Amino acid sequence: MSRAVALVGATASGKSHLAHAVALAAGGEVEVVSVDAMAVYRGMDLATAKPTPAERREVAYHLIDVLDPDEECTVALFQRWARSAAEGIAARGHATLYVGGTGLYHRAVLDDLAIPGVYPALRAGLEAEAARDLAALYDELARVDPVAAARLEPTNARRVVRALEVVRGSGRPFSSYGDGLAAYGPVRVAQVGLRVELAEIDRRLEARFAGWLEAGLVEEVARLAASPRGLSRTARQAVGYRELLAHVEGGEPLEACVERALVASRRLARRQLAWFARDPRVEWFEDPEDARARVEAVLGGSAAVRD
Repeated sequence: MSRAVALVGATASGKSHLAHAVALAAGGEVEVVSVDAMAVYRGMDLATAKPTPAERREVAYHLIDVLDPDEECTVALFQRWARSAAEGIAARGHATLYVGGTGLYHRAVLDDLAIPGVYPALRAGLEAEAARDLAALYDELARVDPVAAARLEPTNARRVVRALEVVRGSGRPFSSYGDGLAAYGPVRVAQVGLRVELAEIDRRLEARFAGWLEAGLVEEVARLAASPRGLSRTARQAVGYRELLAHVEGGEPLEACVERALVASRRLARRQLAWFARDPRVEWFEDPEDARARVEAVLGGSAAVRD
């Protein structure tokens, strides 16, 4: 039985601060696995709210700064890295503390989801077909994989394309990879959620973004944009970076870009809360000290569950 717990919640809820405090107090016996789709990128430091260099000297962190910004990150790749990190932590006799707000990555890691392969050339062709006649593609999906077709809306081009990409690329039904995200299995890793009022989240987001700007976020985005290889499609979707790139590359007024970034941050927080609220296995706490006590109880071995 390995000792592991996942600390979840919305951005700016205090997850990272709490995780660092728990790991630091454990004196090296707890290692942190970041579950953040954008913290994987080197040079994207401020608006990803990464632990500082000083914090990373105090506590062992994993899956931070593992890709260059021009590289794509996929769920399957992240899942493999997280498995490897957790195996290494267990081999050292330490406990694993997962922390981050990327819900899909949490599900992939904690539930060990079967992740279909990706077929970029097929996807490009399907996206072109979808632009011309999405209904025909949905009809094809209904013929070759009626179970998958029944699970999604005929007008959702992204999901129709993804399902057919897998069917054509792998030669097996998209639905054969499992029940999908709507099904929640048994608890493999305890999940502790930090619940913070949305008004407080919004206040923290505004204060945090102002701090990032003062610390040089615009200059950081400019350096990334000026890189010879640029930023990948995935990296460009990072909230805060996406909006400021419009200023750096397109000359849009900084004030307007900052306001769009704050709006996007607030929407992200609400999506994250909705995602984790759907999971009946998350144990929610409003008091950070109560959450910390539960995390430490699991990581101390008194309530360990299988990783």
